Amino acid sequence: MLKSLEIFLKNILLRIFLLINPSNKNIEEISFYSNSRILFIRLNRIGDALVSTPLLSYIREELKCKIDILADSRNYIVFHKADFVDNLYVFPKGIKGFNFFRSICKQNSYDAVVDLHDDISATVSFLIAASPAINKFGFAKGNEKIYNKTVKRPDSTTVHIVDRVLTLAKLFELELPKEKLNIIYKLLPESLKYIDNFLAINFHTPRFLVGINISAGSDARFWGVERYVNLINEVKKFNVNILIITAEKDYRYAEEISRKKIPIFCEKDFNKFASVVSKLNFLITPDTAVIHLASAYIVPVFGIYVRYNTTDMIWSPYNTPFEYIETTQPNLDNVSFESVRDKLIPFLSNYLK
Repeated sequence: MLKSLEIFLKNILLRIFLLINPSNKNIEEISFYSNSRILFIRLNRIGDALVSTPLLSYIREELKCKIDILADSRNYIVFHKADFVDNLYVFPKGIKGFNFFRSICKQNSYDAVVDLHDDISATVSFLIAASPAINKFGFAKGNEKIYNKTVKRPDSTTVHIVDRVLTLAKLFELELPKEKLNIIYKLLPESLKYIDNFLAINFHTPRFLVGINISAGSDARFWGVERYVNLINEVKKFNVNILIITAEKDYRYAEEISRKKIPIFCEKDFNKFASVVSKLNFLITPDTAVIHLASAYIVPVFGIYVRYNTTDMIWSPYNTPFEYIETTQPNLDNVSFESVRDKLIPFLSNYLK
């Protein structure tokens, strides 16, 4: 209720602001060059940030410009050590966020502010509208008045989320890249060393490593203890090592699934989490953020998806081998072990010949 009221009030304020200070659609566009500074806004979750990295790295490479990011407390880690980011700002919630935004805009005199969201965010719309930047870029998605330049939002039912975000390159007069791009997440040497030690302790014989991630952002995407036990028994028929990956909230489930026979990886540190994903030879997961990390390291993925009440294309790995099963129900209760096994095993077998 409070969230709905907040969105309603933001929309009212946005309309008032636009009446006072509408975007100038007829301004003379500038050319972007090495001294240009551009602010990209990408709030929300880790997966949302990860799918933005191919665009940001591409723009940095092509324009040699300065890139700042306004991120969320939930996703800033994606940009923290990125080579294509000059300054990273974490957006505070509430009225502090607006004052903070005004402060960084005044400090940096941006040549452009870009909305990376492919859906409408009341918060981001308000920030874009309030920005003093000459150029305000984003998708044409129903709030075009806040921008002076837009690009048509690609069809979300047929176009991958990364390719949709890459379409924003057109706003900088750039051609869409023909070469293969991918998700970028820079691993820290100390995190890689930690994971190497973890794997050496838990797997005395190096083998093909299958990671089974049981956690997702929503409890509706937990597949069930017995089904994961059956899946592990099936995968164990191959000469592989198996690692259960879990969030802290699901650790009790991981212990029930492991039965003290399969190592468990549970780590709050996102750098260590990403590092363990990079070491996998194959990943099974119901969570899309983990899928995007797998893309960064070209780890083949089998996804278990809830695709409830939407026609959008699933958030599959990008430029990475992939197979999946999905349900249109609100949870995974109706996804049987047999249905997963029958699609997973032939796909996994391709990498074990």
